[in-house]
Amino acid sequence: MKSRTKDIPGWGMDADPENDPTYPMKHWNGADHERLNYEKAPQQPVDIEVLHSVERPGVTRVFGTSSPPLGLSGALRRYAYQYSEATATHWMTLILADRINAIEGKLTDLAHGILPNPWIERGWRAEWKHNRPAFIRKTATTALLITAGFMLLKRKNKRK
Repeated sequence: MKSRTKDIPGWGMDADPENDPTYPMKHWNGADHERLNYEKAPQQPVDIEVLHSVERPGVTRVFGTSSPPLGLSGALRRYAYQYSEATATHWMTLILADRINAIEGKLTDLAHGILPNPWIERGWRAEWKHNRPAFIRKTATTALLITAGFMLLKRKNKRK
């Protein structure tokens, strides 16, 4: 593990007290580097697939297990984690995977006989209860935009 981290530029740069990047600005108290000698937490057992950055040599000590990568969104996440976190490919692919995961969740709900309830899921009930004027304004604006869109489409169809 130590040999792998030596290949990563800047890895552990603050571990050496003589090479502290905060030196001129920091007020030393004499015990600044004692924090390096703590007992690390035990590694959480890896019993599911855990995606981690290519910049890290391994998984973090503790990680979430509630939603492992599954389906098309999981395949996109695996693809994204092949790239550095410094690339747009990594982040844009993860955003796309999130959108696809939302659709997969709706399809899974429908497959289990659960119908979507946008009134509750999108927070409209709370909006109606606690911020009614804004809710009415948003609803009226949305209805106006949809009506205008239909009218424009209908007008274009009449011209043809």
